[in-house]
Amino acid sequence: MGQNSMKNSDYFEKTNFRSLIEADWKDRIQDRLNIIDVFLGTEDHITLEEIFRLLKEKGYDFEPVFVSQCMNRMVDLGFAQKKQFEGQPIRYEHRHLGRHHDHLICTKCGEILEFTNENIEKLQMEVTAQYGFHMLQHRMDIYGLCSRCLSQRRRLMPLAMAKPGEKLVIREIAGGRIGRARLASMGLRPGDVLEIISNPGEGRIILGHDFTRLAIGRGVAQKIMVTLADEERTESAEDRG
Repeated sequence: MGQNSMKNSDYFEKTNFRSLIEADWKDRIQDRLNIIDVFLGTEDHITLEEIFRLLKEKGYDFEPVFVSQCMNRMVDLGFAQKKQFEGQPIRYEHRHLGRHHDHLICTKCGEILEFTNENIEKLQMEVTAQYGFHMLQHRMDIYGLCSRCLSQRRRLMPLAMAKPGEKLVIREIAGGRIGRARLASMGLRPGDVLEIISNPGEGRIILGHDFTRLAIGRGVAQKIMVTLADEERTESAEDRG
């Protein structure tokens, strides 16, 4: 979409939003329009905190409760979508009518990339038709490493990608303080050596840690970044040499 087309689309969206909120409220109409104007000015997946920062950069100083109320109303009216990705705060994105996209989420830096693929969309329609199922909506979020993080740590990978029999070293744990505390309570910390006992590609992963077998959910395993133990020894030998 060209820059002029985007400006025209934003102007139409703002006009459409005004006509709808005037039926809801009679007060602070301009403040609400200013908030949607700032929101429409970014195509990022944005948190409430980031919206507050953008508003302040524009010279606005609205109460957090008021901004939150306006954003939730934008969701209700179909101008925004509320997204909750694993290990991240709630984010809002502009909802473009008639346009669907899916997401790639980097488990290391948190970057969110949008993509569309006609073959995937077609395949989903074929699968639902095969089962006589009428699809109303869907979302696909793919977790992994973005190209930047992958280039920085080429040998780093999520535990979920490991194969049975491999011995691994935990290098990093993503997902925030709560996620790290939960894994620490299981005895899993950076530097620990793991052995993959079973990884069927879906469901839980069974791994050996010291003299204990642990069952790890796939979502959690996506946030545990590991390297092969053999590579760790090779790097150490190269460093000594």
